[in-house]
Amino acid sequence: MLEPNFVPYQENDEPLLRVSGVTRYYGDRLGCTDISFNLWPGEVLAIVGESGSGKTTLLNCLSTRLAPTAGAIEYRMRDGSMRDLYQLTEADRRLLMRTDWGFVHQSPADGLRMTVSAGANVGERLMAVGNRHYGNIRATATDWLERVEIATDRIDDPPRAFSGGMRQRLQIARNLVTHPRLVFMDEPTGGLDVSVQARLLDMMRRLVADLGLSVIIVTHDLAVARLLSHRIMVMRHGKVIETGLTDQVLDDPREPYSQLLVSSILQA
Repeated sequence: MLEPNFVPYQENDEPLLRVSGVTRYYGDRLGCTDISFNLWPGEVLAIVGESGSGKTTLLNCLSTRLAPTAGAIEYRMRDGSMRDLYQLTEADRRLLMRTDWGFVHQSPADGLRMTVSAGANVGERLMAVGNRHYGNIRATATDWLERVEIATDRIDDPPRAFSGGMRQRLQIARNLVTHPRLVFMDEPTGGLDVSVQARLLDMMRRLVADLGLSVIIVTHDLAVARLLSHRIMVMRHGKVIETGLTDQVLDDPREPYSQLLVSSILQA
């Protein structure tokens, strides 16, 4: 568990991300509505709920993959200025995605280039931020393969030769090699068996703590939320129905729906 007594900010700190009234419709169908919260430097926020709750729609709006119908999402740039993400140019948003942000997909194939080597997958991110020295790129890629527990003699193997768990660890290395400040994760343990999930979660928890990352993770698995997050938001029918420190919400949920989610895990 990540520092159960975590205090996400000091009195004079500023949020890294400020979300105000975010709403998204698909025609007449509601995706999410009136979502507001702050994310603080070094904080891990879990967004949980059943399929169709709106959590993935919200994640896609936050990560600029899907424009909201209404509301604002502001991000604190490295110069300290707070910028509305949807007022940035498309080029500026792409630069953020290559440098300050990471996005870990549920399916590693969506976040990797499956036809190039493991080393090239990591190295491409470095080249995107201006690295050009082949020896340095390969050395950094080798170091990151070690950090995500992939044997370095596999550096020239393509991801299609890896197991599902190895592919997910490679996707994480690809995302973290540029030292982003904010990482979005969409069901990162989905589809993996229990033993592989446990190894992946242990590695993710260590890297998040070591690097001081801010993370927004979408998951239907409350065990994942408990292990990785400081704070949790429970969504249902496109709305946030409960939020608070992870242990408080999971140990003493107030809302009937949250109670149902927790009890279903306990009875499983």
